[in-house]
Amino acid sequence: MAIARLTGGPLDGQVIPLENDSDDTLIMPYSEGQLVYRRQGEATHTGDSDGPTQSVFAYDEETEDIHPDGYGRDD
Repeated sequence: MAIARLTGGPLDGQVIPLENDSDDTLIMPYSEGQLVYRRQGEATHTGDSDGPTQSVFAYDEETEDIHPDGYGRDD
C-alpha cells in the first residue's frame, strides 16, 4: 500500500491512499471543478518494514475558480 501526502491548496495536510503508486498526477474533485496535485521528489519508506510507501504531492492548479466572488461565498 502507498499513501499520498498533499501539500498546498485547499487539501493541504490531507493523506490519501494511492491506488497506483506510479502516478505522477492526482486529480481530485473539489466544489464545481477539480484540483490538480503533482508528485514532488522521490517516494519514502520504501522498505519492507518501515511502514507504507509515501509520496508528496504539491498543489498545482484548479480547473474551476474555487472562490468565484473572491470571498468564498456567493451573495
